[in-house]
Amino acid sequence: MSVSRGCLCCVKYLMFIFNLIFWLGGCGLFGVGVWLAFTQSEFSSLPLSFPSLSAANLLLVAGGVTMVTGFLGCLGALKEQKCLLMTFFVILLFLVLTEVALILVLSVYHEELDKKAKDDLREGMKDYLTNEGLKKSWDNMQRIFKCCGVSNHTDWHNKTSSGKPPDSCCRDNTERCHHWEEPCYEKAKDWLLANITSVLGFGVCIGIVQILALVFSMLMYCQILRVEKYME
Repeated sequence: MSVSRGCLCCVKYLMFIFNLIFWLGGCGLFGVGVWLAFTQSEFSSLPLSFPSLSAANLLLVAGGVTMVTGFLGCLGALKEQKCLLMTFFVILLFLVLTEVALILVLSVYHEELDKKAKDDLREGMKDYLTNEGLKKSWDNMQRIFKCCGVSNHTDWHNKTSSGKPPDSCCRDNTERCHHWEEPCYEKAKDWLLANITSVLGFGVCIGIVQILALVFSMLMYCQILRVEKYME
């Protein structure tokens, strides 16, 4: 009995520590999502499939879910309640499986997803003249990234009143416009990858903690059952 209780205490505190790290990791992901959303506020009227906007939303959701799940795990460990532990295990398992599925989808269908995002951006160009928020977002993006169009300046043909790319595509303010040659989609994607590499490494660490939290939650659940059996 004393051995089982000692094992339970050991697993309990280990699980609490891992879930505390997990919760802090969720706070970190949520914070990065807020930062990314704030820095991309000038492009907020662009379609959500735009790389940096979709990444910001994904990080906000992942961070929020991770924080809630980590809190449940900490509470379940401290209270030694089977119901909370099982709820934590199921939610965390679902979260891990969702993450694995998402990674597989992004790896296998990244070309199709890129094409869909580009098509959404080109479709949104049609509202450039009528949607003031969208117009401002496009102009800001082209000036900041020094780019023109989704793939090149020809994307703007028949999208503006003059049938030519907007002034934000021009390198200078001379009468003859010299367009930026770089595609905006690729520039935004490169910016995102350059700024989020460290977050990806952090995400791998969170994934390892998730696996360990699954193992410790099930170990603790089994230990509680064993202690209850001895007490009967």
